[in-house]
Amino acid sequence: MDILVCVKRVPDTSTNEIEVNDAGTDIERDDLVYSINEWDNYAVEEALQIVDRVGGSVTVAAVGDDESDEVLRRAMAMGVENAMLLSGDAFAGLDGRGVATVLQAAAKTKGIDLILTGAQADDGCAQVGGMLAAMLDQPFASLVNMIEVESDKTLKIGREVEGGEQEISRIELPCVLSIQTGINEPRYVGVRGIRKVASVEIPTMDAAALGLTAEALAPQVERLDYFTPEVGAGAEMLEGSTEEMVAKLIEMLQAKGGMK
Repeated sequence: MDILVCVKRVPDTSTNEIEVNDAGTDIERDDLVYSINEWDNYAVEEALQIVDRVGGSVTVAAVGDDESDEVLRRAMAMGVENAMLLSGDAFAGLDGRGVATVLQAAAKTKGIDLILTGAQADDGCAQVGGMLAAMLDQPFASLVNMIEVESDKTLKIGREVEGGEQEISRIELPCVLSIQTGINEPRYVGVRGIRKVASVEIPTMDAAALGLTAEALAPQVERLDYFTPEVGAGAEMLEGSTEEMVAKLIEMLQAKGGMK
């Protein structure tokens, strides 16, 4: 099975303190530490595990600038065979549809049976996977947390649905799946693995190479503003013995109509 995994280089929220820039047009990106999008990391690991079970190959693709090379090499250090950097001036300022358009064109350059994306990335829109599937006219499932290969034509998948329930479905190949965290345990990538792939040549494809026009990539969504919501009233801390705090809590709930 030949699998394409779409990955993105994003600010590492475990390391950075994210702030909006003074103009309100973006986050402040100076001195940020970047890493692979968390959901995408799980998608890479799942692709590798599928290929370990049934054979095939894994390719990772990233839409971004030259610095996105680092997340592609990280995936290759995990065991991915092939990578594609989708980069160029025409890809600056893409909206979700534009990113999906680029990935669609890249996918068509290879014979792909399965495309995996993360459930969402740093912008939280969770839209590229579904758009990509629609553009390719392929079935799509989101929030996938289990994949079993039934045959060369179908997969059995599990999805996380509301209330913590699990939904099991059968989906035909080729298809697009967005992967939820927790589907697996991504393998550790050490310095030795990174060094091993440091000199591997990663092909770069721009709009011309993919046959894309400026019209096809033109954003249809305009971001108007970034802002930090106002912080409401802080929590009230109860003091005293356990009995006193319980009595005070009951009094507060009754005053707010939460208890009778």
